[in-house]
Amino acid sequence: MNVRHGLRPLPAATPATGFGKLRVGQWFLLAGMFVLMVFTVAGAFTVISIEETREARVAVVDVVDPAALRVLEISNALTSQESSVRAYGRTNEETSLQDYRGAVVAEAGALAAIDRLMPRMPERRTVAAEVARLKAAGEAWRRDYAEQLIASVPTMKTEASNRQNAPVNAARFTEIRRSLTVLQDHLNRLHVEGGVRLEEGWQALYLALSGMVGVLVLAGIGSVLIVRHAVLRPMAELNGQVRAVAQGDFDHKLKVERPSELAELSSHVDAMRRRILTEWRRASEAQSKLEEQTAELRRSNGELEQFAYVASHDLQEPLRKVASFTQMLDQRYSDQLDARAKQYIAFAVDGAKRMQLLINDLLDFSRVGRLGGERTAIDTGLSLQAALNNLAVTIEDAGATISSDDLPTVQGNRAQLTQLFQNLLGNAIKFRSQEPPRIHIGVRRDGDMWEFSCADNGIGIESKYTDRIFLIFQRLHGRDVYEGTGIGLALCKKIVEYHGGRIWVDGEESDRPGTTFRWTLPSGDTDE
Repeated sequence: MNVRHGLRPLPAATPATGFGKLRVGQWFLLAGMFVLMVFTVAGAFTVISIEETREARVAVVDVVDPAALRVLEISNALTSQESSVRAYGRTNEETSLQDYRGAVVAEAGALAAIDRLMPRMPERRTVAAEVARLKAAGEAWRRDYAEQLIASVPTMKTEASNRQNAPVNAARFTEIRRSLTVLQDHLNRLHVEGGVRLEEGWQALYLALSGMVGVLVLAGIGSVLIVRHAVLRPMAELNGQVRAVAQGDFDHKLKVERPSELAELSSHVDAMRRRILTEWRRASEAQSKLEEQTAELRRSNGELEQFAYVASHDLQEPLRKVASFTQMLDQRYSDQLDARAKQYIAFAVDGAKRMQLLINDLLDFSRVGRLGGERTAIDTGLSLQAALNNLAVTIEDAGATISSDDLPTVQGNRAQLTQLFQNLLGNAIKFRSQEPPRIHIGVRRDGDMWEFSCADNGIGIESKYTDRIFLIFQRLHGRDVYEGTGIGLALCKKIVEYHGGRIWVDGEESDRPGTTFRWTLPSGDTDE
């Protein structure tokens, strides 16, 4: 790109040496890799600690403790069975028998609950064997003592509970207590071991988190040191050099040793400083020449405007004479001229008039934006009324009906806006269809602009010509069909664009004949 604009490429940057070869990104990459490695180890240790702690908690809270509670329920149920069956043997009361049956059901429920916990139970086989031993002891006690005693009550009445059954009861229930003690001691040991594992897991987790916090602190300190050594100090040095240049010492050299990016940047900036200094001197010379050329161009434009005015005046006077004397020739020697001579005279008069009209249109076109172009707040309704007054005869002859919305105030030039309305209305009347012309001037707000429209019921414009009609001297019809110079719409476009808007033609609409011109003008609201 420099070659295309005629500029030499900047010289290559001076390579850094020593630690200056390392870029800031490389410093942070090394530190980041170390931190990432430590974090990976600490993270893995943390995950393992959390998993072990969770397993220990689940074993204690969700398995061992509920199992111990169920064993306690079994102990209470067996004790209730023993007391209820002995009471039934002494008193033969049905309520004691019912209490016994309820205790048996409670024992079965507690055993079922333990069976559901067994798949997650630590030391599951040993605990399952102890539960089975307890269950067998309970069944043996009921078979050899409780059920025997209950069966003998109807015949022996209160004598059923005698000294012969007492030794059986004592032996079998002693086995139950022994099995209960073994199972409870085992569950208590599992509870203690689970608590120890849980405590160790929490301690390991705290240790891992502390290590991660320590790594974060060290990483922060390391980042600060890297930024201070590799960024802040070189930046401060470069900032001081740039400030010296900004204060007017344009010959001050810019250079820092580290990091690699700033060393390269300072070299490039220094090269640009030298380039800018050279170009600034050249630009100063060019600016002086440009000011001289601008003054010359302003003078030339003034002379051109004066020439256009004089030329138009001097051109129109001979044309008026040609037209006048040709008409006088026709009037005086009419009886001596044949039809062809009269036709030639008509051609000459028509050509002179068209030349006058063309010169006037060209002058109007050239004056837009140059002469009398002051813009103020203008009531477009008044500009429309002025255009209607200028076209009053044409409107009456064509039998045209013209309506409008309430038109707003815009920023513009009154004479040029009147010319705009007059040209658009004149076009709508000129290119009318067989029906009497109906024309409507509409308006709507569009942000900071007003969008105007001029819709008619005329012959319309094919969509392929909608851009061409705004070019100067472009005509879609011959002069023998519709008169005109081909400047009217080009003048409308120039007026609208001078006011900061744009003008266009709507596409053809099959459900509505005619043409709709739209254009935008800036709002004249004082509070905007």
